[in-house]
Amino acid sequence: MENFAQYADWAYLIGAVLFILALRGLSSPASAIMGNRYGMIGMALAVVATFAVVANLNGGAIAVQPGYALIFGAMIAGAVIGLFRARTVPMTQMPETVALMHSLVGLAAVLIAIAAVLNPTSNHGAVSRFELFVGCFVGAITFTASVFAYGKLAAKKWAKSMKGAWVKPVQVILFVGMLGFGAAYFVTEDVNHFYIMTAFALVLGYFWIGPIGGGDMPVVVSLLNSFSGWAAAGIGFTLGNSMLIIAGSLVGSSGAILSYVMCRAMNRSLFNVLFGGFGAAAAGAADDGEKKEKNYRAGSPEDAAFMMGNADSVVIVPGYGLAQARAQNAVKELGDLLKEKGVKVSYAIHPVAGRMPGHMNVLLAEADVPYEDVKEMDEINSDFAATDVVLIIGANDVVNPAAKNDPSSPIYGMPILEAQRARTVMVIKRSMNPGYAGLDNDIFYMDKTMMIFGDAKKVAEDILKGLSGGGH
Repeated sequence: MENFAQYADWAYLIGAVLFILALRGLSSPASAIMGNRYGMIGMALAVVATFAVVANLNGGAIAVQPGYALIFGAMIAGAVIGLFRARTVPMTQMPETVALMHSLVGLAAVLIAIAAVLNPTSNHGAVSRFELFVGCFVGAITFTASVFAYGKLAAKKWAKSMKGAWVKPVQVILFVGMLGFGAAYFVTEDVNHFYIMTAFALVLGYFWIGPIGGGDMPVVVSLLNSFSGWAAAGIGFTLGNSMLIIAGSLVGSSGAILSYVMCRAMNRSLFNVLFGGFGAAAAGAADDGEKKEKNYRAGSPEDAAFMMGNADSVVIVPGYGLAQARAQNAVKELGDLLKEKGVKVSYAIHPVAGRMPGHMNVLLAEADVPYEDVKEMDEINSDFAATDVVLIIGANDVVNPAAKNDPSSPIYGMPILEAQRARTVMVIKRSMNPGYAGLDNDIFYMDKTMMIFGDAKKVAEDILKGLSGGGH
């Protein structure tokens, strides 16, 4: 063990390379499994190397250290819980599960920072105190913000959106208080100031995410992923652990880049997402004034089967309704049957469709939809005008023409999948209720649109039955 500890830096370097390969692999569904394996191997290597370093400092003894029993016990318990959750979590609960995982990373950063502050053998210089301050407050904000995001995504009653003119002043007070007590700790080294700073940061995280509407949650989840990485990197500096610094920086930077890409896809700034929130604004706007009754045309799965079976091209647009109904396998079977009948089938993906980054890509990959059939927004938009049928499954905001046509709409300027340009539009929804951002959609009321009401999986299966009885 002592000899191995001498090569810990090499082990950390190999682990860092594996983490980079993991991120590279996770950039595509085709290589995601291998990417996960790289990450698992890199993390295992980092854990073993860290134990080797600590054991070397303690004279090579691990078993005699009483604290290690707690560490190993926690690792085993975490592995069991993680494996169980990974095997049992339904795809509809994946967004809130991701948010909950981010919260645990933030909580770990807070606890490590507090332990470091209380360590009687540590002599914290100015740089160390600054690292503790940054790592702790970023971790604290990540923890409570992620918990609130979990509650909002899981539709918990305690995670209702905060509204009112009082919210932003409270956010400012909490932010100033956090910085003030953090600065006081930096100057005086008073542990009580550190505790109060942490408390302000915890409350700030909750109040920061509270006003953000549902339509912005995919960006929020991505940003919290970034925050969890920066929190880990900050604590890595405190502990002097290069592996933690590298891994945290990779997660932080990749999450930040993804947040930027998603904001570009929405044609909005990150500042506007974090301190504006069209989801909340839209929900408020939807409650104002009298709702006008609009006419729409309803149809049956049999009607849809006839029209799709006689089309030359079909584009399927998945949304959260597809995840909610667990309809991805039925939709994949529908696409395969259409292909057998000579119909060209594509799947159109919007960058912020669903409730977390890449939500729809994961669903389609789970159903083994061919990667070449999955088209991103910029790639597919030019094809809609020549498409015979567009089938929208549980999507609302990402196909809402108001983003292009209505300057008064809260989502005006956001790039959308231009499904309204197709010759025929079909929409599978449970009801005429608005989407997650609380906005009505004019595409539902167009003359060429047919609404098909019901559970997405059941409707897809009924369309399959109709197609099986007829030809192209």
